[in-house]
Amino acid sequence: MEIQDRHIVAIDLGTSKIALTVAKAEGENVQIVYYKETPSAGIRYSSVFNPSHAGEPLSEAIRQAESALGIRITQAVVGMPKYPIRLESNTGKIEGRGDDADITAEDIAELKKSAQVYPLENQKLEAVYGAVAQSFSDGENFQIIENDIIGMSSDVLEGNFKIFIGKKGPLTKIDSALKKADVVAIRKYFTADTTAKAVLSESEMENGVALIDFGGGCTSVAVYCGNIMRHYASIPFGGNNITNDIQIESEGTISRELAENIKLAFGACMPEKLQNMGDKIIHITSSSGEAERKLPVKYLSEIITARVEEIMMAILYEIHKSGYADKLRSGIVVTGGGAQLTNLGNFIFDLSGYRVRTGYPRNQFSCQDCDGLTDTTATTSLGLIMTAAQDKTLNCAFSNDSPMPEKVTPVETETEDNAGNGELFKPEEIEVKIADDKPQQTKEPKKHRVTWSPLEKLGKLFDDMYETVNQEPKKD
Repeated sequence: MEIQDRHIVAIDLGTSKIALTVAKAEGENVQIVYYKETPSAGIRYSSVFNPSHAGEPLSEAIRQAESALGIRITQAVVGMPKYPIRLESNTGKIEGRGDDADITAEDIAELKKSAQVYPLENQKLEAVYGAVAQSFSDGENFQIIENDIIGMSSDVLEGNFKIFIGKKGPLTKIDSALKKADVVAIRKYFTADTTAKAVLSESEMENGVALIDFGGGCTSVAVYCGNIMRHYASIPFGGNNITNDIQIESEGTISRELAENIKLAFGACMPEKLQNMGDKIIHITSSSGEAERKLPVKYLSEIITARVEEIMMAILYEIHKSGYADKLRSGIVVTGGGAQLTNLGNFIFDLSGYRVRTGYPRNQFSCQDCDGLTDTTATTSLGLIMTAAQDKTLNCAFSNDSPMPEKVTPVETETEDNAGNGELFKPEEIEVKIADDKPQQTKEPKKHRVTWSPLEKLGKLFDDMYETVNQEPKKD
């Protein structure tokens, strides 16, 4: 039954942050009334691996939202892990409809549902995260898009689908983490498609575009053409790797939190384009009496550029694998926390030749005093709200004076990281100054990147990289 006045609660479980968004829906009007990012725990590569650790900051985030809004949150929509995902193809078919039977939207929906019944290699370990229709056929005509085949008459309806398969364990652990906060995951969405709808225009998805989500724990790419997601891939490298590089290249003399804040404040690609900033040096002094530490901004940019090149070369390889590399007339759109790096767009343009823009959330909702909602880190959250708002039966929260609702049972998975900002970390007792000193001679940063040609040779190298990081992490 459709509910007129309702709350939608979306939770983005990222490697670096948990973002909690609350929207109030009154009929067709949807207003964002709350958005806040909190440092995450127990999450790696956008997957919950330790529900107890993940549940603690999540519980606190929910309690803060309840206190600020005067509501009780009982359920939420949640994004699925972005890595690891493998891509398969599947075909669905409906026969015996009658030669004069018109194909309806209900027929298409039935076919999409049947396409998700896919023979998994291991049903105990895997789950279907999503299924996206690529084309349809009436038995005589092929490669028909959805809008064109509705209304045609045929005894046969056939569809070709891309199936996105991930691990089942992290989905169960999401439920466990939310349970510790006394909240139920009423919907789980495959965020590749939901995020695209929050960032991309219809013309971009029609003309061909690659959406890169540069998160904290992983980086993903979704390729669109003809308004259809044609390819998806993700790699277990992101903004956290850059933070680690900065800490390592500083010979372990600074904390990870400080390395993250330095990245957010001064992080840039392409040191040759820093102009006057290239001559600056970051002076880090501590109240504990430690010796002053110096980090040239140009050297910092060299460290960052080396890692970004490695990540983007892997993503460009995935775009090449999609078969749509020469059809991206709208180029590349970069979103996520990593998209905030200075000169990132120019650097990707130099690597790829595609035109590049930063993917900020499209202005589709009214909002009320929600800091950070227009940043690239909020795109996943707004995509979840957009998708969930279409279901007029969803209501995730109740006012404090309302009777307590009955316990809700989680619904089966729906088909369809995120570097945080500097405010997420407690600052050290330090003073960071920028000086005009001439940079001292520094050692070369470690070369994380490798130059490959042609692109086909990348496959084996990336497979080896993924195998190393895709091992089960030890519990903290």
